[in-house]
Amino acid sequence: MAGYKTSTNKLENELFKSVYDKTPEHIKKLNLMDFSKDGEFTFTLKKEHLNPYDEKKNPEGLNLYEWFENYSNEAKVSTAGIRGPQNILFPQDTRFPINLVGIVLATLAKALVAKEKYKGKEILKVAGREVRYNSDLFLDAIARIQAAQGIKTLVPAGRKTIPIWLASFLAFKLDLVGGEYITSSHGISVKNATKDLNSQGSQYLPEESLEFVNKIDEIFKETEKKGKYEIKISAKDNPLIDEKILGKFDDGVDLYVEYLKSGVAKPININLIKKFNSKIAIENVGGSAYRTLSRVLKKLKIEDKFIWFNTEEDSFFHSIGKYDVTPNGEKAFYDYSVDATVLAKKPNGDKYFPVIETLHYEEKLKDTPVGTVVLITDPDHDRLTITQTESTDRIPFLKDNGIDYVELGNKKILTVFTANQAFLMLMDFWAKQLKTEKLWDKHPRFIIKTTASALAWDEWALKHNVKVVNVPVGFKEIANIMKKVELQLKNNPEKEVKVDDVLGNTINLGKNPRLLFGGEESGGMIMGTEELIKSLAGREAIAMREKSATEAIIVASALIAKLKNKYLSEYLQEIFDENNITGRYDTRVDIAYYNESEPDIEKLKTAKIEGEGKRTKNDLFYLSMAIAVKEGGMTIENVREVLNDSFKSLIFDNLKSVKFVGDGTYFEFSDKFIEIRPSGTDAKTKAYGGGADKAIIELYATSMGNYDGTITALHKKYVSEKLYNTAKDDALKFYLKFVEKDANNEPFIIPKYSF
Repeated sequence: MAGYKTSTNKLENELFKSVYDKTPEHIKKLNLMDFSKDGEFTFTLKKEHLNPYDEKKNPEGLNLYEWFENYSNEAKVSTAGIRGPQNILFPQDTRFPINLVGIVLATLAKALVAKEKYKGKEILKVAGREVRYNSDLFLDAIARIQAAQGIKTLVPAGRKTIPIWLASFLAFKLDLVGGEYITSSHGISVKNATKDLNSQGSQYLPEESLEFVNKIDEIFKETEKKGKYEIKISAKDNPLIDEKILGKFDDGVDLYVEYLKSGVAKPININLIKKFNSKIAIENVGGSAYRTLSRVLKKLKIEDKFIWFNTEEDSFFHSIGKYDVTPNGEKAFYDYSVDATVLAKKPNGDKYFPVIETLHYEEKLKDTPVGTVVLITDPDHDRLTITQTESTDRIPFLKDNGIDYVELGNKKILTVFTANQAFLMLMDFWAKQLKTEKLWDKHPRFIIKTTASALAWDEWALKHNVKVVNVPVGFKEIANIMKKVELQLKNNPEKEVKVDDVLGNTINLGKNPRLLFGGEESGGMIMGTEELIKSLAGREAIAMREKSATEAIIVASALIAKLKNKYLSEYLQEIFDENNITGRYDTRVDIAYYNESEPDIEKLKTAKIEGEGKRTKNDLFYLSMAIAVKEGGMTIENVREVLNDSFKSLIFDNLKSVKFVGDGTYFEFSDKFIEIRPSGTDAKTKAYGGGADKAIIELYATSMGNYDGTITALHKKYVSEKLYNTAKDDALKFYLKFVEKDANNEPFIIPKYSF
């Protein structure tokens, strides 16, 4: 196996060998830029690089035009950074969406945009990463290119890992122009991405991404015209790459702990945890959460209440989610990602949790007492899954309440709460804590949630006079509403705050409202504070802009301590009963149209294109009807007629409305909801459901999510070919109108830095 990277992990070694064998020789020999050089150097982008490789006619071809077309398309719709697979052994391989050349071009373009916006000003950005393959290389490239453009980049000591929420927090707290973070969240380990953070610390909205995409286009045009374009890379020790500033704040942990103490880490929660007599386990998938989270818990003086799994950083994520066989039974490397809530089916039809199966809790938890809680967080430490061991005699109770579980043996099971279930418990508990402190009535309360999240959240909020703002999927959408609220609080502090949700409702949040909770069903959440959060320069926020598993872990730990010997599943049932919640069941069905772990990029591209076609057909079938209803060309009765005709085994007679919700089509029934959402970045369809009967919502979500998109005669009767063909463009206009209405477009003013 000489000649390429090897691993002592057999499965990882198979991955390396497969990638090596399927990488062409001309890619292996590429030496476009060498970041192992400590000194400054120049990368010359050539006209030849823009066009496809041809051994004889264009041996220097990198096909950057094709890369850029795909990159720019994703920038328009991305919900969480521009992400994709990479060649983990040869990162200069431009056949893959994420590659070193692309990172260099995007970084340069963002730097040029920033310099134009803030001409003559001192520009500071933060850069961070987790443990994915090539993340350290990409961080080095980003910092050195920005330094070459005169931009100061704040990085952790040793350029080590930090969570995405810490990079986001620092961008806001230190009043930076923005930040770069290298992650693909809980995605498969061969994927990577850059999450672009603006001065608020929130992810770029599409219009912000398009600014630097247009700048790349300008660079290509100049390269085409002049034959080349020189890109300067600074020395590794350039003083504009600064490790000292964050070092003053222990990588920012000191500032973050101070922030936590104003919210979820107040004495009412921390004292509960300190008095807890048992241990809570934290699962660090990939290992990178440990470095920061352990310091946070130590500074809060509660570190002794936790035990840890997987504290070593590992780009292969400790084999979590990895198999040597595909779901179809074919012998091949397959990655289910590191999302612990992913459900799959065995050949006999039984459902199981493939990611949790690879965590080996039957061994790790065999000596822990029943009732032990395991909090599972992902590599960039923004998502949280809550699980707890229970005894097998609890299975009937769990089934009755729609709570999934995994059998561990020895009469022990592991309950696995969806984020919908877990976060309902956390918001209910936090509301009770605020009431105990006699703070609840000092402000009107509201939550921001994605439409795909639990119906139970809306029901709970109604019961507690908490207003709900529904938004499209993606935490940047939650942050966008925060900023709209803050603009009104700043300009008209005595007036009631009103915002529109993506369902078309105007929500009156009342005077001087406070965010109780912001979150999404995929496992990300944030909580607000009583006093507005202030940056060093005096900017104010109702909450932070990125989901944080640390916040979730603090609140969850306090709840666990409060419950003592009571199971979380019992507490969840109590919430359902106390609040007369009918929509207590939820589901998510993920339909992947190809194996995104395929190491042969040409096969991967072909399969992805075919899959995207299937995804789009499914999407347009529903989306076109939603647009037709919105424009008055179709009634809800017509929609029922089409759906009853297309799905003979389902009944749509109680369908109340169908709406486009920014990134998917939302079906509201009298007893449930179903949302069909195409992935904006991949050949996948996601089908969500919530309602009063778990079997029913699973049936509807599965059937509608897997529909092949065939346009029936009845569909054609109500939806013209023209409307069908323009539905995506019409939907984008609607989405942008929602984003831009009452938007907080206050220009960021760079302060005079004193740190």
